[in-house]
Amino acid sequence: SIRIYTQFETELVGAKELFQEAGDDNEMREMARSEIKDIDAKLEELEERIKILLLPKDPNDDRNCMLEIRAGTGGSEANIFAGDLLDVYRKYMADQGWQVAMIDSSPGDDGGYKNVVLEVKGDSVYSKLKWEAGVHRVQRVPATETQGRVHTSTATVAIMPECDEVDIKIDPKDIEMSTMRSGGAGGQNVNKVETAVDLVHKPTGIRIKCTQERSQLKNKELAMKMLMAKLYDIENEKREAEERARRGDQIGTGGRSEKIRTYNWKDSRVSEHRLGQNYPLQSFLSGEIGQIIDGLIAKDQEMKLRQLSEEGAN
Repeated sequence: SIRIYTQFETELVGAKELFQEAGDDNEMREMARSEIKDIDAKLEELEERIKILLLPKDPNDDRNCMLEIRAGTGGSEANIFAGDLLDVYRKYMADQGWQVAMIDSSPGDDGGYKNVVLEVKGDSVYSKLKWEAGVHRVQRVPATETQGRVHTSTATVAIMPECDEVDIKIDPKDIEMSTMRSGGAGGQNVNKVETAVDLVHKPTGIRIKCTQERSQLKNKELAMKMLMAKLYDIENEKREAEERARRGDQIGTGGRSEKIRTYNWKDSRVSEHRLGQNYPLQSFLSGEIGQIIDGLIAKDQEMKLRQLSEEGAN
C-alpha cells in the first residue's frame, strides 16, 4: 500500500505540472483537473487503508480457538437453540475451510445441547469468531408450545483463543482430578475402563468433564487444554474490559453477559445490537454470518481510528 501511495503522489505531481503547462488549452486543463481529482480520491482511500494497517492488532487474532455454546434460560428450548447455533457455526466454518473437532458435549433431553465445545483451526480463526462472544437471544414459538405463545430463550457463546504453557502457568497442586467410567456408545471398553476425566481448578472453581476420547490420558490432555483456554480467556477478558473502558466504547468483543444479538422467528429477522442493524434470519441460518462479522470489524476499526485522531489532537 505504501508503494502504491508513493506512486500516486508522483502521478499527482505530474498532473499538477500538466495543469500549469496547459496555459490557455482548456481541453488539456480540464483533462489534468479530472486526473488530479481522481488521484486525490485514490490517495484519500489509500490513507484510510494505511491507517487501518497501522492500528494496534489484537495479539490473539491469528490464533486457533475453542468455541463453547452453553444453553441459558429457557429449558429445553434453550438447548435446541444452542444446537441451532452450532449448526450455523459449522456451516460458516466449513465455508471458511477451517478444521473443526467437537471436544466436549452434553446433549439436551429434547434435542440440541446443554453445552458443547468445538476446537477450531485455520486461518485467522479468532479474529473472526471473537465477535460471536456474548449472549444470543431467540424469540420464537417452541415445538412443544401448544398455545402458540412466543418464548424467549438464550444461549451464551464463549470464544477462547488457543494457548499453551507459555501463556498460562498452572500449578499441579491447584488441580483436583478424578476418573470415572464413560457412558454412551463405544462398545464394552467404554463402560468397563475409567477413561472419563473430571477436573476441578480449585482457585477458580472451573470444572471440566472430558469423555470424548477412548483413553484416560487423551481425556486428561484434552481437559487440561480446555482449562488453559478458559483461564487464558479470563485474563483476556480482563484486558479487553480495561481497553474498552479506556476507549469508552461498547463494540469490543463484549462482556460475557452482554446481549449481542436477537433472533426473531416471527419477523424472520436477526437484530445485531452492537451495530443497530437487522439481517435476514434465513441467511444467518444458512451460515452466512460473514456480513455481520465484517460490519463489526469495520465499526471497531472506525472507533480505533477516531480514538487515535482524538489522541493526536490532544
